[in-house]
Amino acid sequence: MAAGVLMPKAGITVESCIITKWYKKVGDKVKVGDLLFNYETDKATFDCESTEEGEILEIFFHEGDDVPCMINVCAVGNPGDDCTGLRPVLEGDAPAPEAPKAEEAAAPASVAVTAAPTAQELGDIKISPRAKALAESKHIDVRVAAPTGPRGRIIERDVRTLIANGAGATGAAFNAVKNGEAGAVFGTGIGGRVSVADLDAKTAAPAAAAAAPAASAAEFEDVKFSGIRKAIAKSMSTSLSTIPQLTHNSSFDASEIQAFRAEIKANGEKLGLANITLNDMILYAVSRVLLNYPNLNANMIEANSIRVFKDVHLGLAVDTERGLMVPTIRYANKKSLNEIANEAKSLAKQCQEGSISPDLLSGATFTVSNLGSLGVESFTPVINPPQTGILGVDNIITRVKEVKGEIKTYPAMGLSLTYDHRAIDGAPASKFLRDVGSALENFFVFLSK
Repeated sequence: MAAGVLMPKAGITVESCIITKWYKKVGDKVKVGDLLFNYETDKATFDCESTEEGEILEIFFHEGDDVPCMINVCAVGNPGDDCTGLRPVLEGDAPAPEAPKAEEAAAPASVAVTAAPTAQELGDIKISPRAKALAESKHIDVRVAAPTGPRGRIIERDVRTLIANGAGATGAAFNAVKNGEAGAVFGTGIGGRVSVADLDAKTAAPAAAAAAPAASAAEFEDVKFSGIRKAIAKSMSTSLSTIPQLTHNSSFDASEIQAFRAEIKANGEKLGLANITLNDMILYAVSRVLLNYPNLNANMIEANSIRVFKDVHLGLAVDTERGLMVPTIRYANKKSLNEIANEAKSLAKQCQEGSISPDLLSGATFTVSNLGSLGVESFTPVINPPQTGILGVDNIITRVKEVKGEIKTYPAMGLSLTYDHRAIDGAPASKFLRDVGSALENFFVFLSK
């Protein structure tokens, strides 16, 4: 008897996942635990293992499909088993139309540019959110699409097929025919879109129309954002467009934390301590000092209201091949330096391997982002909404200061604090920077508190 394999729910906040790659195909034999496909959330990527043993009888979703969690992605069983009852029924699904005939599929890539259909005109047309968004951005009439998704659903691939065949139109050309039928037109615009000039020259040769996109395609490559990149883009755009952000820069004498780091490297292993880094010490100091500045350890929940947290849940910015990820060290203010160091390394490793749970990538009340190892002397970190602050850690440079009448050099480490001016003013923000620097300059004493 055939059985379905579900799209996993990778975290309590995840509602759907995008299939990025299938490792198996219909007809392949699989055992429990074999990798079936790779999928991504807006935070991380994962591999899905088979929960059934047998032959892959049917695959219900393909690469690029956005699949709701906890519905069947494929059917596994013995040859000849009935899969009808396992096929997922999405909201508004309709029977799939007959496949177009070969001669129809090979027709020239001309397109009738029509006015955008209304919701009433769309009737029973079923389309995925990703396909709908793409169609709207490229001025595509989805009524001419040939659905290839489950149960006659138009998916992103179908819209891209139309675009490749010249079904797109520029905004001006699309508006020019809102009230009438333009007839078959070959697109010569970017990406094969129909332009106003194409409407004025309907008799242009198809070969000439096809030449323009072919020539320009060699000069660039369009790279589609991954789910993680899209999440970063959305968050950063929201942050910079909705939050009045200011950044203060300061520095402190890093001599003491460098000395502590040297002691750890020399004796830490025999004492059973983690490989404590300078960044771990900064995380520790921030987790304690932050409690004295509640408006920085907060979330902006309304225009005139913030949610102040009693504990510090510290976000740690981690660079990965897939993009920036920010796991959370929960209750950092209650953890020792050694515990923070161990957890920070574990979270960073999980991010870089792509195995971290999405639940560990949320809930931070404040974030620390360290670019010092990349030689950055000062930068403007961007607040991760709904947080009200983020601390940037800069590199160490040699500076001079006067000590008892003598000019001496010292290692100066920079700190860059960006804060939400709705929640906190410049003076307390500056005092926070001062207190963090003071704690790190006197780290041996601060650690003993």
